[in-house]
Amino acid sequence: MIKFKTTFIAVFILSAILLASCAASSSPAEAVSAYWEAMVAKDKAQLSALSCSDYEAEALTTMESFGAFEPVLSNLECSVLETSGDSATVQCGGTIEVSYGAEVLKIDLSERNYAVEKESGDWRMCGTK
Repeated sequence: MIKFKTTFIAVFILSAILLASCAASSSPAEAVSAYWEAMVAKDKAQLSALSCSDYEAEALTTMESFGAFEPVLSNLECSVLETSGDSATVQCGGTIEVSYGAEVLKIDLSERNYAVEKESGDWRMCGTK
């Protein structure tokens, strides 16, 4: 029983470290790409980690709006348009498609630019510009 507890604790700590390292984004474009990937995967923890603190609630609400439907991310490519200190603007190409029965909603990610800020040393998605 003690060996099981020790193993469980070790696995839990390793998982927490891996999750934290996955959330870290070395560039603004990577942060936005990872944000959209977490959004369609409906990964609440990752989405929260990739969102600015002021934007987190909105990001989670957007994710929850997909409900039981399975969004599909296609042809995602993001690049930095501008960087100024701890702020950046990112542009993405690609789409998110969501099937609602016979209807397909297509969200074109290139229609907006994305605000990204560095918080606690990591780049995080902060909404649109």
